[in-house]
Amino acid sequence: MSTTATNEQTVQIGDAAALYGLAPSTLRWWERQGVLNLPARQGNRRSYTESDLRRIGVAYLCCVTGKMPLEAAAVVAAGESDVATWQQTVREQIARLESEMAQLRIAADYLGHLLDCVDDDMVRCPYLDAELAEHTPRGRVANADFVAAARAARPAD
Repeated sequence: MSTTATNEQTVQIGDAAALYGLAPSTLRWWERQGVLNLPARQGNRRSYTESDLRRIGVAYLCCVTGKMPLEAAAVVAAGESDVATWQQTVREQIARLESEMAQLRIAADYLGHLLDCVDDDMVRCPYLDAELAEHTPRGRVANADFVAAARAARPAD
């Protein structure tokens, strides 16, 4: 541990990364991507203050917990955006996550149906046609005969 010119205690990159279970290369990557600002240096080494460590925590919450793309995490974590901008970025990520959760709910519901099916072979499942029509591009072809539907689905030459 060292101190800055203002007597703030600091740690090097290995300790900063270890605090959040990250590799030092992750912090360097986040710095290159603008998620984190470059910390002060003591000699050739990065020197992280209490504030820097807290900002790494925000970056972790955005990138790892919040599943934000790096460009969105940079808006929130770097500390350079006004409150309205970073809050809008958070709202947009919430909307993306809610959409993904809806898709995952559909997937889980379908897989649950698979567990309830009593037929040994799923191609004979009495609900298969309805599932294919609802959850696959097969549903765009209104033909009960699969061979005819496949021919109709092929793009014209």
